[in-house]
Order: sequence, then structure tokens, then C-alpha cells
Amino acid sequence: MVEKILTVRNRAGIHARPASIIAQAANKFVCEVSLTKDGTTINAKSIMGVITMAAGYNANLTLQADGPDENDAIATISALFENKFEEE
Repeated sequence: MVEKILTVRNRAGIHARPASIIAQAANKFVCEVSLTKDGTTINAKSIMGVITMAAGYNANLTLQADGPDENDAIATISALFENKFEEE
């Protein structure tokens, strides 16, 4: 299992569009991908799960991936956060 702390950098936080982008990216991988915020863990492959996290600007999330392509999943999803989901 690989784990990485991510910070929401886009001002609008994780709303419908970023949640969709995260879920689409996570679904490209075989491994299990999850996000944890304030003790609540969701399946990152679920758009609704990602939206319900209500992660605002500067929120810290723990990204976890477990499976054969876990490193690629972490790198891909981390890049989305670093690029602010191309919103700014």
C-alpha cells in the first residue's frame, strides 16, 4: 500500500467537476484507491463519495492506493491536485 498526503489548492475546493476528474482517473487503475479526510474514508472511484467529503480550499486528504498499479495511481491523482484540476 502506498499513501500520500494531498492538499486541496484550488479555491473552489472539491466540487462536482474535480470529483468527477478524480473518480475518472482512479477508475483507470486496477488497484483500490481511497481518500481519507477527518477520519472518514471513501472510495476514490466513486464521484458521489468524493463529493460528500466536502473538501474545501487547503483541506488535507490522505490518498491511499493498494494493488499492482498503486504507484501510478498515486502519481496520477497527485498531479491533479498539484495542477489545481486546471481550474486556475
